[in-house]
Amino acid sequence: MSKQKVDLHAYLKKHFGFDTFKGNQEDVIINVLDGNDTFVLMPTGGGKSLCYQLPAIILPGTAVIISPLIALMKNQVDAMRNFSEDDGVAHFMNSSLTKAAIQQVKSDVLQKKTKLLYVAPESLTKEENIEFLKKIEVSFYAIDEAHCISEWGHDFRPEYRRIRPIINEIGVASVIALTATATPKVQHDIQKNLGMLTARVYKSSFNRPNLFYEVRPKKEATKEIIKILKNNQGKSAIIYCLSRKKVEKLAETLLVNEIKALAYHAGMDAATRASNQDKFLMEEVDVIVATIAFGMGIDKPDVRLVIHYDMPKSLEGYYQETGRAGRDGGEGRCVAFYSYKDIQKLEKFMQGKPLAEQEIGKQLLLETVAYAESSLCRRKVLLHYFGEKYKVENCETCDNCVTPKELFEGKESIVEVLKMVINLKEKFKADYVIDVLTGHATSAVKSYKHHEASFFGKGSENDDKYWNAVIRQALVNNLLDKDIENYGLLKMSEKGHEYIKKPTSIMLAKDHDYDTIEEETVSGGTAVLDNVLFSMLKDLRKDLSRRLNLPPFVIFQDPSLEAMATYYPATMEELQNIPGVGSGKAKRFGKEFISLIGKHVTENEIDRPMDMVVKSVANKSKLKIQIIQSIDRKMSLEDIADSKGMQVIELLKEIESIVYSGTRVNIDYYIDEVMDEDHQDDIYYYFKEDAETDSISDALEELGEDEYSEEDIRMIRIKFLSEVGN
Repeated sequence: MSKQKVDLHAYLKKHFGFDTFKGNQEDVIINVLDGNDTFVLMPTGGGKSLCYQLPAIILPGTAVIISPLIALMKNQVDAMRNFSEDDGVAHFMNSSLTKAAIQQVKSDVLQKKTKLLYVAPESLTKEENIEFLKKIEVSFYAIDEAHCISEWGHDFRPEYRRIRPIINEIGVASVIALTATATPKVQHDIQKNLGMLTARVYKSSFNRPNLFYEVRPKKEATKEIIKILKNNQGKSAIIYCLSRKKVEKLAETLLVNEIKALAYHAGMDAATRASNQDKFLMEEVDVIVATIAFGMGIDKPDVRLVIHYDMPKSLEGYYQETGRAGRDGGEGRCVAFYSYKDIQKLEKFMQGKPLAEQEIGKQLLLETVAYAESSLCRRKVLLHYFGEKYKVENCETCDNCVTPKELFEGKESIVEVLKMVINLKEKFKADYVIDVLTGHATSAVKSYKHHEASFFGKGSENDDKYWNAVIRQALVNNLLDKDIENYGLLKMSEKGHEYIKKPTSIMLAKDHDYDTIEEETVSGGTAVLDNVLFSMLKDLRKDLSRRLNLPPFVIFQDPSLEAMATYYPATMEELQNIPGVGSGKAKRFGKEFISLIGKHVTENEIDRPMDMVVKSVANKSKLKIQIIQSIDRKMSLEDIADSKGMQVIELLKEIESIVYSGTRVNIDYYIDEVMDEDHQDDIYYYFKEDAETDSISDALEELGEDEYSEEDIRMIRIKFLSEVGN
């Protein structure tokens, strides 16, 4: 073996220019050269590619590398050609090639010039390609991104399930499966599906010590992101969003704020996408805002920031995406913005999918929630998810370790959870166990008659969040296991049974409640209302309302004045970015307000918070423009609402937001049709003469709910604000 090692180092130096192997690369390569099936679990940046590239060069024949990503194939083929004198050494076969290019590939392969042939799984299933591959000597098959095989993986692709039968058809050779993310469940799934349960498994540590993990509540996330990027100017960053629409909107907002950013998502044409990716690699832009389609094929070693505007659908997805940061071993900061409302949205998207898929999706989401809401060391939670134990008490590189939460003794609660799992015969998932603990008689609980059991409601003094934290701690301490085959069922471990007999101290941390955090605590202390300025602005508004003979709320509403007294807008452009102002109102009423704010800032030597320089994109969204156009065509509000799939009341709220930002809208044609003149005059007069605020409930109380509906009042308020304010 020592001779082989010497040879390996010579090959490594000759073909790749490295002197030493990383981690367990050398052992993996020897196992592949010996013709054994090999399973490689190696985090992003660990050097997975070399594990099949080097054996492919050494062994006779051609290695078939199955990879799902066209961009990645191209990058790898280019890289291999750079190491070799002959371009024919590596080729890819996928849908992007012309017929002539495919002929060239086949010719090089048949002439035995090609050592690595990259194939997309879709191309592998084509009959003509299968027939072609039958003619060649296959040294081995490498299956990259092997987690795509598993429904429990974060990027499941059904065509990956067909790889084994096709390999059997082409001609059997050894298989190396590689992935950067796999839980024990996914690993088992991959090996089973590829018929390689006896493969040697090489598992590197999932710990990335140079990454800092942080979860923030999702309040004013865009503003927070701009602040982070401005404080890290010139550094490469990737921001992940779940929807294409959000990607484009955020990229546009960053550009307006002088941050060099581009969008990237699957809906863009291939040329634009490739161009944006190249600009990021060549550092013509600092930031890429992307959907999760981005990054799989990117090999940029110096990404310093990975920001999740939305939490991903699984912890594997999160690990894979944060893994883009600091691949050169340098600094990498991973910030995720979390709100449980986003998770509920993702659950809604699952409706209509097959039940098994929904069940899997829900379990994966629960793991993401557990990570985001946990007060445990983030690194510990993440590594535990991948079946790895992290033994350090304080990692010093995550928000929960740097600013630890309040701790309390959890011994009794843990015993209570373990006993409940035993009472329920180890046949249920965490959410069911919690329902029985807290005394929630759901239909599922009733169907098993557990609401009649003596242990029902044993833990009702605490809520779901509390028991979730206890169960997570029991799992992390290996007192409970999750059944791999029946994913999610809580099972007792031997250690758990012993713990019940002889409990020891386990301190629990109080979880964050991400949906009730005050706005002020989020904005880093800068966004605090200046009460002196606020009362001066109110006085100016009152004075202006008397001079113009307009109710004060027509000029600016209170929330707009509060925002002015928080961010001190100094120019017309900044003023029109204040919520509820818009360009129309800024031009009409803004001059005196800016002048007053400027004077106040100078006299009191106030440092304007950096936040204010956040400029928003002039946002007349598509929907608003369509509504204005429909009103111009005098369409009835019912028809407009129907065409947009809305209720009339929702449509009126959209029209109100258009009017409040200073755009004039005329719906007289519709009001005249549905309301008599006296009725209209009463409401109009109320807003003009009597109303102190624009509150709908105050108007209903004053005018009488029996005679006037909410819709009537909203319509006349729109008419009034349009005519008088805009």
